Amino acid sequence: MPRAGGMLGGWRDRTFEEATLMLEGGCLCGTVRYAVRDEFRYALNCHCGQCRRATGAAFKPFAGIERQKLKLTQGRDSLLIYGDERAHDARCGQCGSLLYSVVRDGEFVHVALGTLIDVPAIRPSAHIFVGSKAEWHDITDNLPQHDEFP
Repeated sequence: MPRAGGMLGGWRDRTFEEATLMLEGGCLCGTVRYAVRDEFRYALNCHCGQCRRATGAAFKPFAGIERQKLKLTQGRDSLLIYGDERAHDARCGQCGSLLYSVVRDGEFVHVALGTLIDVPAIRPSAHIFVGSKAEWHDITDNLPQHDEFP
């Protein structure tokens, strides 16, 4: 069944397949919105220092997908880009929410799972960069742990 509530989750002139494969996401203040296909290749919890500083949290839960499968639907002019075309973080310039990171020479995006409004089919399958995790944080689940990106 199509998801209720999301901008792209209803029937509105879309086929059933399109409606069930699109997810909506956005920033805290609502200025920036995006649509992404629910075809993530992987989902992980990253504990590296960069992700901790970018999120202000013990780790960044993210899902990776080909860059062309994410489309900004609102607020493109309000994006704050930190980095270059082939590797950057994209934030809302109004509220500062980290929305996604462009990675792997610009070919993929790592969508910050906390910015999704709709529920993705994928769940994080492992913790990465646990060798540099915050000392004050204990990983309490049974997911595999890797010192680097697998």
